[in-house]
Amino acid sequence: MRIAILERQTYGEDVSFEIFSKYGQVDVYSLQTDEPILDRLKDIDVVLCNKYPMNKQTLTSSVKLILQTGTGYNNIDLDYCNQNHIAVCNVAGYSTKSVAQHTFALALSLLEHLQEYDTMVKDLTYSKSGVFSIFVPYFSELAGKVWGIIGLGAIGKEVAKIAQAFGCRVIFYSTSGRNIKNEYEQVDFETLLKESDIVSIHAALTEKNRYLMDINAFKKMKSNAILINVARGPFVNEKDLVYAIDHSLIAGAGLDVMEQEPLPLSSPLLQIQKKNRILLTPHMAWGSKEARTRLIDELVLNLESYLLGKRRNRIDNWE
Repeated sequence: MRIAILERQTYGEDVSFEIFSKYGQVDVYSLQTDEPILDRLKDIDVVLCNKYPMNKQTLTSSVKLILQTGTGYNNIDLDYCNQNHIAVCNVAGYSTKSVAQHTFALALSLLEHLQEYDTMVKDLTYSKSGVFSIFVPYFSELAGKVWGIIGLGAIGKEVAKIAQAFGCRVIFYSTSGRNIKNEYEQVDFETLLKESDIVSIHAALTEKNRYLMDINAFKKMKSNAILINVARGPFVNEKDLVYAIDHSLIAGAGLDVMEQEPLPLSSPLLQIQKKNRILLTPHMAWGSKEARTRLIDELVLNLESYLLGKRRNRIDNWE
């Protein structure tokens, strides 16, 4: 068996794919190569991929199994795979703890103005102040706040559980409308915007909810509210977000995902005036070392199940 691992550098050098070598010859490719993908997949049986398109133009006749190294699979032409009897497996649940943790890292940093306080100490403002405590900018507690969740899947539920532990009232909005039985209070989108002190996004992106958070949404939010997006960049109209923060329609935002990744130099997010009211991280919320290790473990289980004729995490529909 020949196995191709594409986009290797996106998983970090601190985790190993060496285990796959016991199943056959492994060819590893980083992002930095001009070699056409068709040449890479020549005589390959199994492909590990994340963002690379898997379709008629890229897949060779030798490919029997695609191991998608994530939950989403919009890069894969499932119709083509079904027609050509190519098995496709994805991975779910491996990053829930990691993304939930990062959600609170962003929220707490913004709520407590940690960047500003850190700067005060390091630029000697605190040392020269003559007082032992500085409270400006003012900060408040999470306890008693309303945490609004958009998309109450596995990650959304984990965030809800943690928010309740902090003493928040949790409400949620289902973007699909299918989540109607839950232990948390379900509200419509407008109510979530009006009542929430923190809004965090954990839903799957569709064309229907693209730019869900636009200027009209920001105008309905509390002026002291913050937005956290750890789902997909196009949920948020970035130009509108910058306007909302700079004009104090909302208090701030933490984004781990952007409309275009990596972030282009022309992005409006880099032009914001109130730079201390926005936190930007490079799509890394999913990637704690533990989460990436779980990812590889799940990929191996998917491969082994396929070899045994089992349908573990299969998203194709041919038999």
